[in-house]
Amino acid sequence: MGVSRETPAKCRIVRLTGFAAPLLQHRTPDMKKLLAPMLMAAALAVAAFPASAQAPAAGQKAGKPDLVKGEAGFATVCAACHAADGNSTIVANPKLAQQHPEYLVKQLQEFKSGKRSDPVMQGIAATLSEDDMRNIAWWAAGKQAKPGFAKDKDLVALGERIYRGGIADRNIAACAGCHSPNGAGIPAQYPRLSGQHADYTAKQLAAFRDGKRANSVQMTQVAAKLNDREIRAVADYIAGLR
Repeated sequence: MGVSRETPAKCRIVRLTGFAAPLLQHRTPDMKKLLAPMLMAAALAVAAFPASAQAPAAGQKAGKPDLVKGEAGFATVCAACHAADGNSTIVANPKLAQQHPEYLVKQLQEFKSGKRSDPVMQGIAATLSEDDMRNIAWWAAGKQAKPGFAKDKDLVALGERIYRGGIADRNIAACAGCHSPNGAGIPAQYPRLSGQHADYTAKQLAAFRDGKRANSVQMTQVAAKLNDREIRAVADYIAGLR
């Protein structure tokens, strides 16, 4: 689209939405409702990941993760809550298997710094070095995630509509715009969601909405517009994605 790497995020949002504006102007009301959430999600993605933040600084090169140490570290500090293979069977604790390692490292760093709050995880992260975090994250990412299942047939249709299309008249972006239609996410940018425990997902969405979790501006903006029923619906639908 001809946007330079130095273009500020706000300018890039304007250019992105400006480029697509003619599409909305010449479509039917139904088409506008379909396109608007996806455009919103795309704008959020551009704002969240400026080009300068996606690559290491000049001269920096991260070392190769040590998967042997990662396995040992996971067994020592993670397995009790997240299961030996990262497929937690405790619905309050997230599945970590096959999660993007960059996302896992970011969360551990933010638990350690206090940007993300959880007494248990903050205590654990405080004991980990940067190498420990990378080793554990890359080991967990290499484990196969087990599928989950949607359970509430009365809500799953609503959850699917929100996940795939958002809610245009309330400016709620489609989850699929950032987390992909099948919930696989985007490596190094947006986390994998498919198969995640509905209880955990619902708790995190509510925490973003209520200001108890504040380590993602984009998720705070989206969750702030969702009511309890919509949160439960989306979380249940995500649990069945694969």
